Amino acid sequence: MKREDIRNIAIIAHVDHGKTTLVDELLKQSGVFRANQTVAERVMDSGDIERERGITILSKNTAVTYKDIKINIIDTPGHADFGGEVERVLKMVNGVILVVDAFEGSMPQTKFVLRKALELELPVIVCINKIDRPEARPMEVIDEVLELLMDLDASDAQLDCPFVFASARDGYAVLNLEDEPKDMTPLFETIINSIPAPEGDPEAGTQVLISTIDYNEYVGRIGVGKVDNGSIRVNQEMVMVNHHDPDQCKKVKISKLYEFDGLNKVDVTKADIGSIVAISGIADIHIGDTLCSPEHPEPIPFQKISEPTIAMHFLVNDSPLAGKEGKYVTSRHLRDRLFRELNTDVSLRVEETETTECFKVSGRGELHLSVLIENMRREGYEFAVSKAEVLYRTDERGHKLEPMERAYIDVDDEYSGNVIQKLGERKGELLNMSSNGSGSTRLEFLIPARGLIGYRGEFLTDTKGTGVLNTIFEGYGPYKGDIQYRKQGSLIAFEAGETITYGLFNAQERGALFIGPGEKVYAGMVIGQNGKAEDIELNVCKTKKLTNTRSSSADEALKLTPPRVLSLEQCLEFIDTDELLEITPKSLRIRKKILDPTLRKRAAMNHK
Repeated sequence: MKREDIRNIAIIAHVDHGKTTLVDELLKQSGVFRANQTVAERVMDSGDIERERGITILSKNTAVTYKDIKINIIDTPGHADFGGEVERVLKMVNGVILVVDAFEGSMPQTKFVLRKALELELPVIVCINKIDRPEARPMEVIDEVLELLMDLDASDAQLDCPFVFASARDGYAVLNLEDEPKDMTPLFETIINSIPAPEGDPEAGTQVLISTIDYNEYVGRIGVGKVDNGSIRVNQEMVMVNHHDPDQCKKVKISKLYEFDGLNKVDVTKADIGSIVAISGIADIHIGDTLCSPEHPEPIPFQKISEPTIAMHFLVNDSPLAGKEGKYVTSRHLRDRLFRELNTDVSLRVEETETTECFKVSGRGELHLSVLIENMRREGYEFAVSKAEVLYRTDERGHKLEPMERAYIDVDDEYSGNVIQKLGERKGELLNMSSNGSGSTRLEFLIPARGLIGYRGEFLTDTKGTGVLNTIFEGYGPYKGDIQYRKQGSLIAFEAGETITYGLFNAQERGALFIGPGEKVYAGMVIGQNGKAEDIELNVCKTKKLTNTRSSSADEALKLTPPRVLSLEQCLEFIDTDELLEITPKSLRIRKKILDPTLRKRAAMNHK
């Protein structure tokens, strides 16, 4: 049986192609907001970091009503680091809207998310967005998308997909570029006509596959999924089973049931096939679990979540300045917070190590882990992290394998030589190079994931901020050999104290400083970057001896270069394998793992 009054769709795209803005407009034009209500831009990006960076991190559910048909919409992330989110939510929907920028065209992440949708045999609507851009080239982009569909072995039905042209920012969609733009009606009509209604057997036993997990401090874990068969009611007795864990069979009871309406969750007593529901009251519900009637406990198949490729150690802060700025500083606080993150982030792994002070945290990429660090920092946590390292594997013959990334780089012609040289040094292999005729070059590399650690900042400097670097996980490949991450050494504080202009003035001749006068430092703290390859210890707390011939007013002539203040990402890129980043709600300090200079030299000798 089909349920004609519902459509379930996901919006997929490369980062920054306008998914979330498009959802905003669909919400506005379906009457979710009152006529005089002021609405924030990108209303679906509810997290602080999502709003600041303009990226979607967690997939969001919403629903709009058009001509008495309820359209459940899932807004998904575009960044490769959050690809785990996209893979799962596609199990809840019957079709996707692929959003493509009318200027940038098909990008690496477009290919990744589209491949996932085609594998699940989902029908596709292509929405060419941003056609109001002066340099838009919608007709060429159509050809690019069709080529991409052919490359991905799309079926004839998928190749015959409808195209819609839109400007999400201006709030209109058209079916032909010559049509007069009015509103989003053409897109609504296309969704209803092209996306099939959900099917299922209303008389069969209940089956609900949990595809995402929400977390709320009042009710705990909330499972979100689609009713595939039967119906689900509040207080219903059910069993929880899992496709990948045949032994699991647990009796549970549905205590609360919600459906989505606009941006809100609405209490319902019963939901039928095709409805996307949120279920609370089951403490240990996980992604991939199926809730079934006790008579027919049959799990729904579910693909395993992609494994993490990169890991960092999170440690209790033990520097001389520890505990002065953070609210939560102990290993118990750190442990509780990291394990709580697992409630909502399924691509994350947290492992305990030999010591209670240190935890190994693995994720999908640097961005994935830096978002977690930034969130913890804002919540008042104080801790230290090590340099990101990739997770290796071994094949059946015992050979070492490492994660490989496919990198797509768009740069102006004048910088391409420099980029090729730098990525060559980081064991990158140039696969393709093409010019688009307007002075820019597209390069395609296959490069070890560790070769990209710490490269983005350098890349932006080398291309004067104009280059675009996109990566996508390719799989595991043979180990490519050692890579030298950083050519310059660190400038290290020699003693604890407060920095003084006179000491800093002498130190700045050695390299770029990260700190200004009047800041607290301690022995072993990194205060700058040396111009040469070795580490140097400096005394930046040194005052000038006052004598008859040296008056104190002579100091006023000392001019300091403004320090280079590093952001969290830049700090994570900068630190080397023998360094840690100390993170507090107020400060970011880079330090050596071993603070004592004698012990540090001894450890370096033993290492060699």
